[in-house]
Amino acid sequence: MKQAKHLLFVLLLSAAVSAKAQVAIGIAPHPSAQLAVISTTKGFLPPRMDSTQRNAIVSPATGLTIYNSSIKAYQVYNGTAWYSSVHFIGENYGGGIVYHIYDNGQHGLIAATSDNSTGIAWRNGINRNTGAVNLGVKSGDMNTTLIVAAQMPDNQVGNFAAKICADYSVTVGGITYGDWYLPAQDELRLLNDQRSVVGGFSSAIYWSSTEDNINNALAVIFGGFFLGSYAKNDNTIRVRAIRAF
Repeated sequence: MKQAKHLLFVLLLSAAVSAKAQVAIGIAPHPSAQLAVISTTKGFLPPRMDSTQRNAIVSPATGLTIYNSSIKAYQVYNGTAWYSSVHFIGENYGGGIVYHIYDNGQHGLIAATSDNSTGIAWRNGINRNTGAVNLGVKSGDMNTTLIVAAQMPDNQVGNFAAKICADYSVTVGGITYGDWYLPAQDELRLLNDQRSVVGGFSSAIYWSSTEDNINNALAVIFGGFFLGSYAKNDNTIRVRAIRAF
């Protein structure tokens, strides 16, 4: 009986002390930390679950942290939504939807949530060599700048594919995103690959910002994989703006 009473006393004392004390595994914690796990051979393993299991959590607490196996990243609940330590394809972020990532999800491309035009010409009334011949990822921004600079003097009130994208802006959560552009050839092809993830696309032709020659520019037929060269004065071709992060 004495042993049982002694054990109960030790447990109650431990509980009282632990209510106020910091906890450390390995060595003493930093003064600012309530819990510290110190190791040079092992890591910390948080709860792991996929997005469906995460969404089933009832009334998650602000600051709740998990590892999401669907996106292969940590996520933290901020009281309103789940935020990730990295960005992922299909994420609503930066005024649109992420459709391409690199640098382990730290950078990528975002598409507007809907078409910016259902049909507009690439040129602004006159065919010109604009110098917008860049093809690769993040080169559509330069293409768009070159096109607008070359074509605006032809008609100050005219509208055309690159200008629609350059003029586009959207405000989300009090932040205005205004650095949109007409995607270059490779950026547009990547967007076509993720069209079902981004959504809102028609099985139609979409302009790229890549110039083929003085009369034609490159465009992609969405729903397929065909890249073609189309007359710059074709006003039936759609436009979807993108931005980089």
